[in-house]
Amino acid sequence: MSEYVVVGAGLAGAAAALALATRGENVTVLERHTPANGRGSSHGSARILRYAYPERLYTELVVRARHLWDEIQCLGETTLISSTGALDHGQERHLTQLVDALTHAGVEHEVLDASGAEARWPQFHFDSDVLWHPAAGVIDSERAVTTMLDLARATGRARILENWEATEVTKRSAGGLRVTSATGETVEGKRVIVAAGAWLPVLLQKLDLPSGFLSSLPKFEVRQEQAFHMPYREANANGYPIHEWPTFIHKSNELSTYGLPGGRDAGSRGQKLAQFNGGRLLGSALDQDGRITDEMRTRMVEYAKRYLPGLVPVPYAETTCLFTNTPTDDFVIDEARGIVVVSACSGHGAKFAPLLGKFAADLATGSGKVPEQFRAEFHTR
Repeated sequence: MSEYVVVGAGLAGAAAALALATRGENVTVLERHTPANGRGSSHGSARILRYAYPERLYTELVVRARHLWDEIQCLGETTLISSTGALDHGQERHLTQLVDALTHAGVEHEVLDASGAEARWPQFHFDSDVLWHPAAGVIDSERAVTTMLDLARATGRARILENWEATEVTKRSAGGLRVTSATGETVEGKRVIVAAGAWLPVLLQKLDLPSGFLSSLPKFEVRQEQAFHMPYREANANGYPIHEWPTFIHKSNELSTYGLPGGRDAGSRGQKLAQFNGGRLLGSALDQDGRITDEMRTRMVEYAKRYLPGLVPVPYAETTCLFTNTPTDDFVIDEARGIVVVSACSGHGAKFAPLLGKFAADLATGSGKVPEQFRAEFHTR
């Protein structure tokens, strides 16, 4: 019997498996498709790593997570994070709070007025003061998942079962827990970590959890986000940019958008941009259809024309991605009856993955705590 079972082989699940395996625990990872597959939230090569948050807690956690990322890159002898720096602007971005959090955490940063920022980054147009912090970057999400799983397997303590669709978690009469698949297979363990991403709303009612615990969980909202890759206006013969392109977050009264270098997903020839939480609401990952709407395409093209003069405002690639949000955008990591529930998305979970995996492993093994803000009861206060 495996001592621990992890449901889901995305970023959070892979990180939890690695945390357990490196502690000498036996762990089985159950993945309904394949690790970091395109139906979930951890696929592709481009996720933003930024330190700028209006709450000090999150900025401090990014600092902690980055140390863990560096350890993983060293152990895996690979590069998972590309340094780009990050820009934040817009009247609704609340730069004062971001600056406070960065200052408190000791993260290097600079505030420029719009004209000064445009002189430094002529590929952007700004409508407010601009916050710059150079330590930010881009995470290769898919490679991060495979690296963490490879490192977990290398301990001799982890196995990964693919195309294994978990449908319920129940108590065993002899103790421990049993995870059952859609085809009737079972895997047993002492504790189970459920890191199912956008499938969590489907699984929740099939977990042997107390009704009080379930009622204290926040409502999980799944969105099918739409992202567009637009080519660099000034590029070399291979389409790579001549200018350095930071990641960005822009929050105005009209729209909240984000962008980052698209990575190998679209040939590294353009910037990936999207409206934050602008996608269609889904019941769960089961309802996704991968559809790009004309309305969103037009919206992003018009945005690029207005604010991104360094791009040709014509998408050459398009994709969808699932966000699993809570009303406060806080994560949920809590445990009841030996089942650890992890919802580590809300559109910003990738950068924290190694730390969230550690938190989940801490709860499963009883060796540590998670921030109070991530506990279920916090969401009912």
